[in-house]
Amino acid sequence: MSSPAHLVEALANKRAIPPGWREAVASVPRELFLPDIVEVEDQVISRESDPEEWLEAVYRDVPVITQVNDGQEAAEGAYRRPTSSSSMPSVMLEMLDLLDVDDHHRVLELGAGTGYNAAWLAHRLGSHRVTSIEVDATLAEQARKNLAAAGYSPRIECGDGDAGVAGAPFDRLIATYTVPAIPARWIEQVPTGRIVAPWGGSFFSHSYAVLDTANGQAHGRFHGYPAFMASRTRRPHRGYLRDFLHHLDQGTASHTALSPLEIAHDSDALFFIALDVPAAWHLLAQAQDGSGEATWWLLADDRKSWAAVEYVPHQTRYEVDQYGPRRLWDEVQAAYHRWAERGRPGRDQAGLSVVAGQQRLWLDDPGNIIA
Repeated sequence: MSSPAHLVEALANKRAIPPGWREAVASVPRELFLPDIVEVEDQVISRESDPEEWLEAVYRDVPVITQVNDGQEAAEGAYRRPTSSSSMPSVMLEMLDLLDVDDHHRVLELGAGTGYNAAWLAHRLGSHRVTSIEVDATLAEQARKNLAAAGYSPRIECGDGDAGVAGAPFDRLIATYTVPAIPARWIEQVPTGRIVAPWGGSFFSHSYAVLDTANGQAHGRFHGYPAFMASRTRRPHRGYLRDFLHHLDQGTASHTALSPLEIAHDSDALFFIALDVPAAWHLLAQAQDGSGEATWWLLADDRKSWAAVEYVPHQTRYEVDQYGPRRLWDEVQAAYHRWAERGRPGRDQAGLSVVAGQQRLWLDDPGNIIA
């Protein structure tokens, strides 16, 4: 498994290559787009010390972390936040399929990263039809070098993708980072076409927003379950759990009949709860003693509030502890009940519109605004 042909074979076995993209996958060497030290499934692999293992990792259908902490040195034991990667090839192809490009389209990519996705686009469309923007100057320069080494020359700009670039209009816009809202500027960049972007906030971010644009507006629905890094210009603070916990002896204790696992394991519930619980995230910590017990942590982005709900198997009441100006479990529980009262709709029933610069979430019909 050490060549583009092997990657094509692996993806074909998964039926993950959409029409029009096989030649790009087969022709672009992924190894030209990855640094000599990569992180794959929590394992750091060096090309110098183990070239065969490095090459095998490169051509697996896995995401490869290529940068941590924005490329800055961190103290030993400090939190390591992945900040750039070469995405899982099957996920890249899923996005490109949703983008629905024709060979004459001009495409704007936001988040060049390593340049690998831009290379696929350039191979399919021609370099002159592809523009990519990258907020990290070091990554932008490396992407140019990687693309040149592979024989492609799309336009690579350094800047904030949320603001777009000169050269509009484009026919398609694809973002490779998660945004909590679709900037109105993007619709100006693609006035008649399609936008595909990982979308969501802190609580739930595993959706592609697929929006068609016309007349200064964008409308569409949600697809897939991606996991992309957050926009650098709008990302919340993250760290170890201990970085968010304080005043543990001052929490307010209560009980609930709602199992935390009933929510934590239901992606549809999480999607709709996220609409009502902004700027907070959650973490399920499973006990490692085989007991089946777990703690579901709810944590405010500003680190001022937290909640813990204790799950114990075969019980019908669960202990709750909350601290801070926000009562996060109360917020989540209320949002869950609102979702249940709506008939427990699936995420595929929801849609997104951007009208007059305002983002609107709707259920079943664009006229039924819910957020």
